[in-house]
Amino acid sequence: MHQLHYQPEGVWFGDCMPFFANGQFYLFHQRDTRKPGPFGEPFGWALATTKDFVEYEDHGESLERGGDDEQDQFIFAGSVFEAEGRYHAMYTGYNRDYPEQGKASQVLMLATSDDLLTWEKSDRKLVPPQSGYDPDDWRDPYVIWDAEASEYLMILGSRKDGERVLTGSTVAFTSTDLENWTFQGDFWAPGLYSMHEMPDLFQMGEYWYLLTTEYSDKCKTVYRMSRSLSGPWSAPVDDAFDGRAYYAARSASDGEHRYLFGWVPTKAGDDDAARWEWGGTLVVHEVLQRPDGSLAAGIPDGVRAAFAPPTAIADGPIAVAAADGVAERVLVDDAGELFHLSFALRVAPGTRSVSLRLLENVSTGQGYEYRIDAGENRLVFDRRPNYPWYQYDNRGLERPLALEPGTEHRVDLIVDGSIATLYVDGVALNARMNTVPGHAIVLSSVDGGVEIWDATIAKGLAA
Repeated sequence: MHQLHYQPEGVWFGDCMPFFANGQFYLFHQRDTRKPGPFGEPFGWALATTKDFVEYEDHGESLERGGDDEQDQFIFAGSVFEAEGRYHAMYTGYNRDYPEQGKASQVLMLATSDDLLTWEKSDRKLVPPQSGYDPDDWRDPYVIWDAEASEYLMILGSRKDGERVLTGSTVAFTSTDLENWTFQGDFWAPGLYSMHEMPDLFQMGEYWYLLTTEYSDKCKTVYRMSRSLSGPWSAPVDDAFDGRAYYAARSASDGEHRYLFGWVPTKAGDDDAARWEWGGTLVVHEVLQRPDGSLAAGIPDGVRAAFAPPTAIADGPIAVAAADGVAERVLVDDAGELFHLSFALRVAPGTRSVSLRLLENVSTGQGYEYRIDAGENRLVFDRRPNYPWYQYDNRGLERPLALEPGTEHRVDLIVDGSIATLYVDGVALNARMNTVPGHAIVLSSVDGGVEIWDATIAKGLAA
C-alpha cells in the first residue's frame, strides 16, 4: 500500500466527485473490488474527507447503490453541489443488465442530504438519454449555478447514436428548480473523441475552463478555455494536466486554491508491459494559472509539508556533461520507497537529452527514467535500458516540455511506492513502476550538459 497517496485497503480508487465544505474536502468516489476484475461487483459512492491530502478519514459507503433490478445497480459518476438549502448529488444510475431488456443502461438521478454523509434518493429518473444519443453512454453530470442566466447549468458526457466512432460530445441542460431540466443540445462537440467523460466547468480569473476525459485519442483529461460560457472553446498548445496514467480528473476549490483529483491506474497483473486497468490510486495536483491563461499542475502545500525535513544532496552545484554520448552522476544511493526530490536545473545549448533515473541498480544500469528530449521539446517516461525491447508499454506517458538553454527550471519528483510523479515548471507526469531493480537516483545527459543546484531529498513523512 501507499504511504502518501490515498487508496483504501483491498479496493481500487475510481472516479472522484470532490466537494469542499466545513473546512475540508469531501471526496466521494467509487471503490472497485476487482472481483473478478474492474466493474465486477456493483458499487455506490464511498466517502473520504481530508484537509491536507495526506490524512484521510474513511466514512465508508455514503451513497449506496440500488438492487440488481434497479436503475442504479451501479452508481456511476456525477457531482455534488449545494442548492436550495440542501446538498445535492446528481449521479448516473447504471444497470448493466438493462440493454438486454431494451432499457437505457444509464440515466441521471438525484439524491439530497443535510450533512453530506447520509443521502435520500429521489424516486425519479430525471434525465434519460435524449433522442439521437447513445442510451448506454450518458453519464457523469456536473452542475453549476449560472449567475448570469439565473439558472442551473448541467453538462454531461455523451456520444451520438450510430456507427460513427468520433461523435463524443458534452451536452447541456438548464433548470430553475433542479427537478425539470430543459435540453440545450451540444455544449461542446469537437468531433475529436469517441466519448466525453467526467466533464468539469469552472471559472478562474477572466477565463472559463471546460475539462473532459477521453479514451480514444490519448486517454486522459484535457481542457479548453474561453472568456464566455457560450464559447468558443480554444485549446492551448499543451491542453492537458498530466499523461495517460492520470485519469478522470475532476476539480474543486476551497475558495483560495483549486485542486485536481484524478487516479493513477494500475497495469494488468502489475506488469510494466501490460495494458492499463480502470481504477487505482488517488493523486492530487494543485491547479495553477499561467499569465497567458493556460493551466499548470503543482504539488499541494499539504503534500509538500508532509515530508520529513529535506537534506542537501551536495554542498554546491552538480554538473554532468559529455560532448559525445552519455554522462551520469549518482545523486542518491538509496532513496527508499517514499521521497520528495527537488532541485533547480539548467541545460547547456545543444544538449540532446537530460534524464532523471530512479529505482536504478547502479551495477546493471536497470531502472526507470524521466527523459527530457530537449531538441524535441518533450518529456517521456520509460524503462532503461528498454532491452530486450520492449520492457514498458509507455504509450501516453509523455508531455510537451521545452527546456530553454541557460534558463532555470524547477524540478520536483515524488515517489510513493509504485507511483512516481514528476513536476517540471508546472508540467506533471505520473507513472507506475512495478519492479524494483535498485534504489539509486541518477542524473544523466546525452550529447551536452546539465547543471543542477539547490538539490535536496526528503525521505519519508514527518513524524
